[in-house]
Amino acid sequence: MPRFSPDYLDELRSRLRASDVIGRVVTLKKEGREFRGLSPFTAEKTPSFFVNDEKGRYFDFSAGKSGDIITFLMDVQKMSFPDAVMMLAEMAGLPIPEDSPQDRAREEKSRTLADASLDAAKFFRSMLGRSEGREAMAYLQRRQVPEAAIRSFGLGYAPQSRNALKDHLLNKDYPPEVLVEAGLLIGPDDGSAPYDRFRDRVMFPIIGTRGQIIAFGGRALQKDAKAKYLNSPETPLFHKSNTLYNLGQARRVAGKTDRPIIVAEGYMDVISIAGAGWPSVAPLGTALTENQLGLLWRAQDTPILCFDGDRAGKAAAWRAIDRALPLLQPGKSLKFMFLPDGMDPDDLIKKEGPEAFRAVLEKARPLADVLWERENEQNPRSTPEEDAQFRRHLRDLVRSIADGDVRRAYGDFIADKLGDRRGEPLVREEHGPPPSMAAPYPDYPPEDRGEPAPSGWQARPANGPSRPQGRPRNNPRGGKWQPGWQEGPRVSAELKARLQQGGGIAGPDTIRESILVIGLIHHPRLFASHEDTVMALTIEDRSLSALLAFTLDLLMGTPDLDFEALHSHILKNPEYGQTYQRWIIHPLVRLARFARPDADEMTAEAGWLNTLSIDRYQGDLEAEILEAAEDAHKDAGRERTWFDAVSHRARNLAAQRSEDDKDPGA
Repeated sequence: MPRFSPDYLDELRSRLRASDVIGRVVTLKKEGREFRGLSPFTAEKTPSFFVNDEKGRYFDFSAGKSGDIITFLMDVQKMSFPDAVMMLAEMAGLPIPEDSPQDRAREEKSRTLADASLDAAKFFRSMLGRSEGREAMAYLQRRQVPEAAIRSFGLGYAPQSRNALKDHLLNKDYPPEVLVEAGLLIGPDDGSAPYDRFRDRVMFPIIGTRGQIIAFGGRALQKDAKAKYLNSPETPLFHKSNTLYNLGQARRVAGKTDRPIIVAEGYMDVISIAGAGWPSVAPLGTALTENQLGLLWRAQDTPILCFDGDRAGKAAAWRAIDRALPLLQPGKSLKFMFLPDGMDPDDLIKKEGPEAFRAVLEKARPLADVLWERENEQNPRSTPEEDAQFRRHLRDLVRSIADGDVRRAYGDFIADKLGDRRGEPLVREEHGPPPSMAAPYPDYPPEDRGEPAPSGWQARPANGPSRPQGRPRNNPRGGKWQPGWQEGPRVSAELKARLQQGGGIAGPDTIRESILVIGLIHHPRLFASHEDTVMALTIEDRSLSALLAFTLDLLMGTPDLDFEALHSHILKNPEYGQTYQRWIIHPLVRLARFARPDADEMTAEAGWLNTLSIDRYQGDLEAEILEAAEDAHKDAGRERTWFDAVSHRARNLAAQRSEDDKDPGA
């Protein structure tokens, strides 16, 4: 039985909005800062059931009940406490802890690291008020940071000393190795004594989702410092890509005021925006990651990204659009605000006041509008050919959206912007091949016509026979294949290097097998729809075969297992997790778009079945597959994928094979 610590339960609650969990059972309507609906406990006709995301709780005045998301599942769904926690953990993508000595040791270490970070923060705050921190305080005053903000954000000062923090924490009985692991000290590679990581810097504590101090950012006071800003390294507590500065406080303010969360660039921007009355967060020195977008969307449906109005600001906005587009969900999006050239939020608020910032904020634009502006700026349309290329590019962008409803809505939006009046959607979903199957060659039916595949393209049973290798065949490029032909395909050094980065040059048969296994993991519904076919799969690669067997055991034991839960089980096993992670980064596997987790189910099913039908006869396909990979690599500008090219060439081979196999006397 898993053991759920208070820290684990706090983390679980912080990852899920109460309205999202309860809204799956109760129809809720937003009213101000709360959601309202009919009681699930009584047969009332006037709604008296309220959900408050800020508090993470529900209140039922008709039944006299209240609780959090865990007690809700226990009371309404009649689940046990462990079952309720495990269901919520799957929803949140949080691994289930195991009650083992190793897990208890990890929990104890995490508590020790958090305690050390808290004591370090107290030390830095005390230094800011002493003579050593006089220059740091003067810097904050020049930046017009009020005393209230210094206190609420816990700002401090790290002295210009290699041992000040170390000596302070050693006196509190923290072992040096713990302080190194917490990122507070640097342990030299030569084994010499560790020393303070942060020296002569204004310190900004970074708070995790559990409300603990997990890391620090430091702003150098010396102009000749190697790094103006320095963040803690990755630690067991701190993962930069999963953390947003000031998220906890921003969520509380947003819940109380209904104001949008503003995503800024740096610490001082966040402090200034918060001082002006808006909730604000910042990524930690990097572009927004998928995990950070997930944190934002759990806090608010449509946060606003704030960028400088110069070229660099626009480039950062374009990157954010590309990162967010595949992840959009109904009701979950972004807005964008662009400041006057040469000004960041801190400058604008300090020089022109909060009202000037509000004026820019009120002009924030939806992601769809900013996307359309970008594409118009970057793509000429002065000729029919350029216009066709523009439309194809827009179609590919829309197809990158994983959610079908949002994808169709964006298709309608862009078709309207294009002024199309032909009654045809930008992206056809009911007819024609899915995006990953679209043929890239002019002699094959275009993407959106929905024409049938060439004759002879028949799916071979998963356990069907391969073609005898001794029989000569027509070569689509001319001449004959001979049984002993040894030349093999030629692959450029550039593609070889790219393949080697992703796990080496694997044979086409192994690539095909890896795509089938990875596609099944990413889309476990394939097992329910094609169980006999999946069970008949023959995988020659030993590591992939073992991964498939493990996956099938899980799916047969829990047929309704979704990708997140299946993914979590696989990663928990070192052997299978390593195999899975090795293959998902392989360039040719990554190019099979239908096998990605964000592909819609229709696309995934069609692509998976088509991959299954590609004959495993190596003599013909090895040259075709590697040449197709070479073409796809060279022609990335047309968004041509490896699978697109292989599908087309495999179809040609199948058609040719059909002709070869006909009885001459028929």
